[in-house]
Amino acid sequence: MTIRNWVKFFIMCMIIGGGVTGVFGLIIRWNFFQPYLASGEIGEFIAAFLWMILLGFTMSVIAQAGYFGYLTLHQVGINIFKTLTLWNWVQVLLIIILLVDLVIFRFAPGAESFKDWLFYGALLIVLIAASIATAMKKVKMTGKKHILISSIFFMIVITSLEWIIALMGRQGNIDTYVALLLFPLLAVNAYQLLALPKYNEKSEEDRKKLEERRKARQIAKRA
Repeated sequence: MTIRNWVKFFIMCMIIGGGVTGVFGLIIRWNFFQPYLASGEIGEFIAAFLWMILLGFTMSVIAQAGYFGYLTLHQVGINIFKTLTLWNWVQVLLIIILLVDLVIFRFAPGAESFKDWLFYGALLIVLIAASIATAMKKVKMTGKKHILISSIFFMIVITSLEWIIALMGRQGNIDTYVALLLFPLLAVNAYQLLALPKYNEKSEEDRKKLEERRKARQIAKRA
């Protein structure tokens, strides 16, 4: 990818991360924002909203680091296991292990009531459903059925590893951030998975155009 297209890709991910966090922040943390509006403290409301957007920017950067880390991991996995089929089976096993880890070691310690289990169960459903939907969209876009497992692996496993920042917390309002941070990570990761090939194609087109201009200048100099 060319630097120009990488910058565009980076900025777009930042916008998605900040926007999604801002919107869901208003919904999930409305009890925090509402008093500012009720008392007419518009400045405080805007400052709190901008802080949410900044938090989304941070999640976007984490998601981008996770994605490029996965691209390396994916290639290493294929090299180690020799075939994509075997690597896909390994990824399925890792997905299962990760989901079990989420339930037993991340959700269970913070679930003290049936309502808590409903809350964590809903988040788990959102994670799995969004991951499968994104992976199916990826397969439809590319026409390559073999990338279904690797796409689901990225969306579930890598997103969960990025999400671990919130899941490891035990503060009083940590559940708010557990819910809030999931959505920008899913949105940015879905965008990266679906959009990166377009940026790579555009980078290849830019290189060809640059090479054509170089050849044209060389011909002009000889003439």
